[in-house]
Amino acid sequence: MNAMKKMLLIPTSALLLAAAAGSAQADSLPMDRIDDVLTHANDYGFTHYEELSIKGRGRAEVEGWLDEEWYADVDFSLDNGETLEEKRERLITGAWGMSEDDIRQALDVASQEGMTEFEELEIDKSGIIDIEGRDENGRELEISLRQGSYEVTQIDRD
Repeated sequence: MNAMKKMLLIPTSALLLAAAAGSAQADSLPMDRIDDVLTHANDYGFTHYEELSIKGRGRAEVEGWLDEEWYADVDFSLDNGETLEEKRERLITGAWGMSEDDIRQALDVASQEGMTEFEELEIDKSGIIDIEGRDENGRELEISLRQGSYEVTQIDRD
């Protein structure tokens, strides 16, 4: 490889690495911005939450119930709350999931365990809430806790 190619390769590689690192960080949100997501979701009509996840390009995806019959999966702009994509379906199972208060309490527990940014928060039918995010050093952190008691059942630090 000649010297000119090496001179071009190093800055290009650094730029690609920085872009990759930036895009990985774009899929998380500081814990104190949960109000942005919940405000948009409440304005849309969500009453029960099954999953919240932060997507790249300033998007949040919310899955849950609008009432006892309608389930929705909606992508919002974090900047202005604009609905970017939506799917709804009528289900006979009835609403279940987390309340807004459940989400806030679960994120408070995650924050106490060192999480500063969250990527995804979801609940399963048995009432286990899983939160994925990052600590102040950018390390991955996964926390599982029980809905209602908010007792931590598992923590994985990568």
